[in-house]
Amino acid sequence: PALQRLSHYLLAHYQKGTRPVRDWRTTTNVAIDLMVYAILSVDEKNQVLTTYIWYRQHWTDEFLRWDPARFDNLTQISLPVESIWVPDILINEFVDVGKSPHVPYVYVSHHGEVQNLKPIQVMTACSLDIYNFPFDVQNCSLTFTSWLHHIRDINLSLWRQPELVKFDRSVFMNQGEWELLYVLSHFQEFSVKSSDNYAEMKFYVVIRRRPLFYTVSLLLPSIFLMVMDIVGFYLPPNSGERVSFKITLLLGYSVFLIIVSDTLPATAVGTPLIGIYFVVCMALLVISLTETILIVCLVHKQDLQPHVPEWLKHLLLERATVLLCIRDRKKFIQSRAQSSDTSRQGESNDSTAKLTSYGCEDPRESGAVGGTRPSLAFAGRAEGSVVLQGVLRETMAIRQFLEKREEFRDVAREWLQVGYVLDVLLFRAYLAAVLAYSITLGTLWSVWR
Repeated sequence: PALQRLSHYLLAHYQKGTRPVRDWRTTTNVAIDLMVYAILSVDEKNQVLTTYIWYRQHWTDEFLRWDPARFDNLTQISLPVESIWVPDILINEFVDVGKSPHVPYVYVSHHGEVQNLKPIQVMTACSLDIYNFPFDVQNCSLTFTSWLHHIRDINLSLWRQPELVKFDRSVFMNQGEWELLYVLSHFQEFSVKSSDNYAEMKFYVVIRRRPLFYTVSLLLPSIFLMVMDIVGFYLPPNSGERVSFKITLLLGYSVFLIIVSDTLPATAVGTPLIGIYFVVCMALLVISLTETILIVCLVHKQDLQPHVPEWLKHLLLERATVLLCIRDRKKFIQSRAQSSDTSRQGESNDSTAKLTSYGCEDPRESGAVGGTRPSLAFAGRAEGSVVLQGVLRETMAIRQFLEKREEFRDVAREWLQVGYVLDVLLFRAYLAAVLAYSITLGTLWSVWR
């Protein structure tokens, strides 16, 4: 048969150990091509990228030529790859041998053109930048070069045009986590320690992570918890429920971080921005809880607190209400005036009571001074005065108790008003910090686009 006769004719005296040129000064030009089939895995911790590519080589073998007319017009034949010379082109970034299928044959045309097509599972080292995780874009290079032959022996070129290689997604399986953006190609020469120059062809595989899964499972729960923390500020500051509510949120966020810790990429090179985001959110929750504890301590236990200092009243109940545009600002000022009027009224009442008990006399008694009174009337009036004095003492004690209680209520009302204004002030400062942090984080994450 023509195939057997041609195979015997080509391989009978073929020497596969030497470069297939008749003149040793002739350079063997190897054209290579690459198509990305799938992105299998991206190991951020070990900085390893595993891809599955379709690789093609093309060169001319001067000892594998024939006349098609002598062999039934055969223009192409497949030969065992172990029987002919194959260039020693390797990938510099190789870190491990993948499970690549073995293709035992190459195609040879009657002009001596050899085509070696094979799929390769490539495990290469790649400098992975996970700062923008899960909105990160990775750029990994695959450098093809001859390990032994310099550029005078083996030169490399691109099989297809760079534009065709760049946007070729015809065989890419795009159903995984990573999306292929483009493949760039670049040829260059390099030398090692001033030795002969070597040719190398670089392919830059640019991939982007699909962030939908991480957005739903990581970002949205954290955003919901932060929104609930902001809503918790609308609970009354004099209620203890706010403290328990925020402690529950803090514990829930801690459990959430424990659950998602395995999802975040682990690497010693740097910390992803989402890790910083989680830490800052935890710090904001702690600050919110601290602010709530401060306000609750301020508005409770007023019996042990003195009156609010005047400078604090002026600063919070007048200046801060204007600055914060609080609607009930007039109520704060009126209540402050009422408390001062109440204290002044209490002082005047005390002085009036003293005058009544010690300095006032009955005009009938003053008119009868110097006259003669019966001893029986004098004794009756003495007994009546003792009873009246007892009633007066009891009445004054009740009045002092009521005034003291009213004073305690005024103090409690003043501290409650101060706590309310301070709570609004701290809440707006906290809200401004959260908004500024969200805008900064969104700006940094938008860079990946």
